[in-house]
Amino acid sequence: MYRKEIHQFIREHQQEMFEDVKQLLRINSERMEAEEGKPFGTGPAKALETACDIFHNYGFTSKNYDNYVITTDLNEKENKLDILAHLDVVPAGNDWTVTEPFEPVIKDGKLYGRGAADDKGPAIAAFYAMRAVKELKIPLEAGVRLILGSDEECGSSDIDYYYKKNPPAPMTVSPDADFPVINIEKGGLAGDFSTVYEEEKELPRIIRVDGGMKFNVIPAKAEALIEGLSCEDIKAAALPLEAATGLQFTISPEGHAVRIEAKGSSAHASEPYKGNNALTGVLELITVLPLADTKANNLLRGIHRLLPHEDYYGKALGIAIEDNESGKTTVSFDIFHMNETQLSGCFDCRASIAATKENTAMVVEKVFREAGLTPGALKTYPPHYVPADSELVQALLTSYHSITGREEKPIAIGGGTYVHGVPGGVAFGCAVAEVDNHMHGPDEFMTVDQLLLSAEIYADAIVRLCGKK
Repeated sequence: MYRKEIHQFIREHQQEMFEDVKQLLRINSERMEAEEGKPFGTGPAKALETACDIFHNYGFTSKNYDNYVITTDLNEKENKLDILAHLDVVPAGNDWTVTEPFEPVIKDGKLYGRGAADDKGPAIAAFYAMRAVKELKIPLEAGVRLILGSDEECGSSDIDYYYKKNPPAPMTVSPDADFPVINIEKGGLAGDFSTVYEEEKELPRIIRVDGGMKFNVIPAKAEALIEGLSCEDIKAAALPLEAATGLQFTISPEGHAVRIEAKGSSAHASEPYKGNNALTGVLELITVLPLADTKANNLLRGIHRLLPHEDYYGKALGIAIEDNESGKTTVSFDIFHMNETQLSGCFDCRASIAATKENTAMVVEKVFREAGLTPGALKTYPPHYVPADSELVQALLTSYHSITGREEKPIAIGGGTYVHGVPGGVAFGCAVAEVDNHMHGPDEFMTVDQLLLSAEIYADAIVRLCGKK
């Protein structure tokens, strides 16, 4: 399968690869205000233009789709494989220590810069895989196209635009996630609920509860204001909960009431068990307090019964569904606001591929109504699934094992990737679980060894899928 030749080519051209990645990393390509002919602003358009220059420098042609995406083809044969990556980035943010976000450097075997891991480094690794196959004159029976988008971080309208003009290839891989292969991306639903009620003065009572700021993020902080109990009463109830949950509660007087602050840890809603939800924690504390028998207090107790602390899998909601391939449905309670006359909340469900409208969405709606809450329109989205025994998944696993020596199984995730909804598409590298690339954070990097190795894996996969049998 030309392993030695590919390995030698990538190693001989590694400095060129790093310089090409650096060209892209110097461009701030976060989404900006649209301009004429530049739907996502100057930065993303400049990144696309620079990538075209890189293609042309090595004898590849390119096509620009109105500054939404660019493409380059490995050959003129009928296309069998699309490689889908993106050149836009999230905002640089603060607290960078190794270098400035758009001043890339290689230090201690790591290439630093915003986009090094997501997704400019992987995009160039995929291009060098194509370059290796082309310059080594490895015979292919089918075509390969690299598609580079510029709006993945803000909704993927770029790739929607492209697919309105072009059908997807029979197979698509995206180097915008993790190795070995992500073949299942769970579906799910995003929901909200609310209700109103008359203010009641009976004590002890809840004056307000607030937790969470962003949908799909586990809240690390939450607070409540309780009237009619002393600090000592609430501290006594909080102590065993702190020991049981690992949350930190701060109890302090505020006027005639008591303020409760809960501190936990954040996580993405697709993996709620990796965080410690301060919102569900503060509700756990409130519901053990001797509150008056009022509508508002009872509504809060009902919400806590449906979304209790550490119920990551929707057992209390009645949607704890799982299957052997995608695993368990997960649920996170992300946002909640309550005052003396109304409340509202948002939750996120990443559903097993065994989940259906009947056993998930309709169940959730029913139990919320039974609790006296008005559910909003549930926004459902389907899973993305490519069978593990498909030609594509098996070939990619074989390439990964061939180059790395690691024999692993395809994985399912609760989040979505660039290929979610693209028929026959899977995510394929270039990150690995054991390395934290600081993706979306300060000091984002990709190890140079991983970039080189990924280019070899992608080249091997191209030959395995499209080469002469």
